Amino acid sequence: MKLILAVLVLVLVIETQAQWHQYPGQAIEGAKDMWRAYQDMKAANHKFSDKYFHARGNYDAARRGPGGKWAAKVISDGREAFQVLTRRGYSDAEADQEANRWGRNGGDPNRYRPKKLPDNY
Repeated sequence: MKLILAVLVLVLVIETQAQWHQYPGQAIEGAKDMWRAYQDMKAANHKFSDKYFHARGNYDAARRGPGGKWAAKVISDGREAFQVLTRRGYSDAEADQEANRWGRNGGDPNRYRPKKLPDNY
């Protein structure tokens, strides 16, 4: 019985430790997803599309795994905190954060998609 318990604990420890190396890669790829969504938002230059791109960036990053979800949260929270501190977009910050959380938690970004936004976004 002790041997079975020891083997089970060893397997769990090895499996847990085997996953740690994926976290930084997920975070880097998640940050790239956030950057891509930002670049697309700038390129689209479409009225009322920022919530869609917030949700999409967070959604794409979170799909990378725990590291991507972490990167999306850090980037989103940092951006909103900076805007609040500089008093630019303060009234819009909570709505942006709602879109961030929606995408990060697996919600469909198209919920925020504005009409007439080109299909390539």
